[in-house]
Amino acid sequence: MSFSYAEVGATRAGELPRGYHHLRYRTRIGDASVMAAAADAVLTFAPQRAVGVRITAAGPRAVEGLAVTSGLGVGSLRIAAPCLVVWVEDGPQRAGFGYGTLAGHPESGEEAFLVELVDGAVWYSVIAFSRPARWYTRAAGPIVVGFQHTYARLLGRALRRLAARA
Repeated sequence: MSFSYAEVGATRAGELPRGYHHLRYRTRIGDASVMAAAADAVLTFAPQRAVGVRITAAGPRAVEGLAVTSGLGVGSLRIAAPCLVVWVEDGPQRAGFGYGTLAGHPESGEEAFLVELVDGAVWYSVIAFSRPARWYTRAAGPIVVGFQHTYARLLGRALRRLAARA
């Protein structure tokens, strides 16, 4: 499997590469009591599933090298988005992962999902860089960018609910 972009791991480094659309989203999930539940949810793709994304993964939890395919849509209109996990953190103060796009993904780039415990509060972040890789994402232009921002917000809301229930 080969990545569809060169800057593998850039979401972990913090400095996102030029030539891509950048996304940085951050929202408060709760206080320190939800950190373990939020970390477990993020590392098991629970927020994505909670918003209706079909996740097919070679394992139950994010680990480096894990193949993950997200499916958006229904039936024959489902779009497959294959990725490979490129980095994982699983500590008491910070947990999450980044995955990069593979051939066949509608976009080219990387996306990271993180929870961090900062001054007694748990924060969720989505950090991504991407550009169109298929004709239909190029044709959709700013609609794709708007979808990505909405998706990040939906994931944050879903994680807040998941963590509060635990």
